[in-house]
Formats: sequence, structure tokens, C-alpha cells
Amino acid sequence: MVMMMETQRIPIVRLSGKLIVSIQTALSDTVVDRLQQDVAAACERGDARGLVVDVSGVDVLDSYITRSLRDLAVMARLMGVETVVCGLRPAVAMTLVEMGMELPGVRTALNLDRALALLDSLQPEGRVRGKAYGLPAELAGDEDEEGEEEA
Repeated sequence: MVMMMETQRIPIVRLSGKLIVSIQTALSDTVVDRLQQDVAAACERGDARGLVVDVSGVDVLDSYITRSLRDLAVMARLMGVETVVCGLRPAVAMTLVEMGMELPGVRTALNLDRALALLDSLQPEGRVRGKAYGLPAELAGDEDEEGEEEA
């Protein structure tokens, strides 16, 4: 008899229009792959204005996991959801620097509070998501573009 193990899932919490992923466990390649799929599905629903990935519970980030987190953030941004990674422990940050690993194009914050504040500053209330990404009105779903200037 063959037993199938279900892949561990990291919960995605919705709070005030934001998705919060708090990683409090060691990450395996399989868990990160599943997380990417779950975040993509959550972003696809279209009601998220931001994503926070809190890695404060992670002791070790190898190159694959780091690239996967970067890819997750880029994927969400391509789907119209800004992402902030927060909670990098000092030892983990130093190791990433020593390995030459960066998170280009990914916003970071010290902790969850600062990550949420950063997302709020990026998308003030009432701002149309498509507009924030410089999409033409017909693609962004903007009905009235009169009187608004591009930043």
C-alpha cells in the first residue's frame, strides 16, 4: 500500500484588501512551489491590493528558495499585486549578501507593520489598480481619466 503525503501548505490570510503570508516553518522546494501556486490563485481572484511575505520565522534561505520568493513577488506584481517581503533576520540577510543573492525589484521592510504601511503608501485609497501600473484606461478598466495626471 502506497501512502501519499499531502504537501504542507502555508496559509494565506486576507486582511483589509491585502494578502499576508507568514512563513513560520522550514521551507522545502515542494512547499515553496505550492506557495507560488496558492498565491497565484489568490491574486487571480482580483480583490487583493497588496501581498506581504513575512519570512521572520525562516532560519535559512538557500539560493533556490530565495529565487523562488523573488519569482513569487514578481509574479504577483505582474498580476497587479504589489509585494513586500519582510522579517528577514540579520543572519539570513548577511548570508544572502555573502552569497551574492539579491532581490532585485522586490520591496522589503523590517517587519509586518512596516510592510503594511509601505503597501498603504504605494496604493492610496480610491486609486485604481491599473492606473497605478501605468496601463491605458481601456486595459485598466478606468472609466474616467479626465483631470488625473500621471506621476
